[in-house]
Amino acid sequence: MAKRQPVSTSEEKETCVLIGLATQNQKREQLEEYLEELAFLVVTANAIAKKTFIQSLTKPDSKTFIGSGKLLEIRDYVKAEGIDMIVFDDELSGSQIRNIEKEIEGVKIIDRPNLILDIFAQRARTSHARTQVELAQYQYLLPRLTNMWTHLQKQKGGIGMKGPGEKEIETDRRIIRDRIALLKMELIAIDQQMATQRSNRGSMIRVALVGYTNAGKSTLMTALSKSDVFAENKLFATLDTTVRKVVVANLPFLLSDTVGFIRKLPTQLIESFKSTLDETRESDLLIHVIDVSHPQFEDQVAVVERTLEEIGSDDKPTLLLFNKIDLLEDEDAEVSGAEIIQGLKQRFEKDGFDVVFMSARDKEDITNLRDLLYNRVKELHVKRYPYHKFLY
Repeated sequence: MAKRQPVSTSEEKETCVLIGLATQNQKREQLEEYLEELAFLVVTANAIAKKTFIQSLTKPDSKTFIGSGKLLEIRDYVKAEGIDMIVFDDELSGSQIRNIEKEIEGVKIIDRPNLILDIFAQRARTSHARTQVELAQYQYLLPRLTNMWTHLQKQKGGIGMKGPGEKEIETDRRIIRDRIALLKMELIAIDQQMATQRSNRGSMIRVALVGYTNAGKSTLMTALSKSDVFAENKLFATLDTTVRKVVVANLPFLLSDTVGFIRKLPTQLIESFKSTLDETRESDLLIHVIDVSHPQFEDQVAVVERTLEEIGSDDKPTLLLFNKIDLLEDEDAEVSGAEIIQGLKQRFEKDGFDVVFMSARDKEDITNLRDLLYNRVKELHVKRYPYHKFLY
C-alpha cells in the first residue's frame, strides 16, 4: 500500500539512531512496527534517523536499559558517524539516562515520551496548548531530577556536611513544583472558560472527531465544514481543539477536531490536555477516523478505544470512518482494495456499527457520510428536543 511521506526541508537537521528492546512482553515483530512509528515521530520533530538498533533481553536492564554490550556497540557507531542524538522507544528512568550519558558523552539521550513532549512543544500554537505542554514537560522532568544530580549525593549528611549540590537540587525541585502549581492554576482558569463556552453551545448536538494521530481528522474537518483547518502529513498536526458549525440539509450541529492518540502516550499529556479531551467527553456522537491504508490500523483502533475508555468516552454512539481508501490500491497486493472494504464493511456492520469508507482528501463518498450524519444527528436532536421534530 502506498503511503504518503512527510515533507522534509533542506535545512540542516539533527541526526539520531533509534533504539528498541524486544522482551518477553514485547515481541520483535511488534517492536519493528513501533520503531517505524518512532521514525515518523523523529521526522515530525525535524530530525533524521540514520540507523536502528534492536536488543533482545528477557526484561529491560536496570542500569542501561539495553545492556552494556549493546551500549558499547551503539557508542562506537555514534562516535564514528557523528550522531547528535539517541532515541529510545520506551521510557527511561533518570538513573538509566545518567548511566547512558556516562558511557556516551556529548550525545543527547531522548526517550519516546520526551520526544512526544518535544513535538507537542514545537507544534503548540495557542497559549492554551503551550500551557498544557509546559505542564506536561515539568511533570515529566520532576521525578528525574534526583537521578540527574546523583553525582552530588556522595557528600554525607551531618553538621557542616550539607553541600551546595544538595541545596541546588532542592532549589530546582522547589522552582519546578512552584511552576507546576502555577500552570495548574492557569489551566483551571482556562478549563472554566472553556466549560462556559461549551455550555453556551449546549443547545446543539455535538459531534467529535477522534482517532489515531495522522488518520486524517483535520482533512475531514475541512471537507465537512468547508473551512480551512490546518492539516499536515505529520504526527500531531493538531493540538488545539477546533470547533466548527456544520449544516447538513436543514440540520445544524457542532463538529470538533481533537488531538490525535498514539501508542505509549505520556500520562502527563493526558492529564494536561484534560480540557481538550473534555470536548470528546461531552460530545453526543463520535466519528472514529481510521487510516485504513495503514498496515497496522487495527492495532491503532485498539489504542484509540483504550484511550477513550481511560477518559470515560467509550460508551458514546460511534461512527467508524475508514479514511484514505485512495491508498488501498496496490497492483502487487493479494487482496484488492474493494475486497478489503467489503470484508471490513460486513465485519463491522455485523457488530452493529455505522461504517463509512472514503478519502477525505479527495472527498470520495462524502455524500454517504453526510447522509449518515444527518440521520444520526437528527435522532439525537429529536430525543433531546422532541418539540423540534416538526422541523424535519
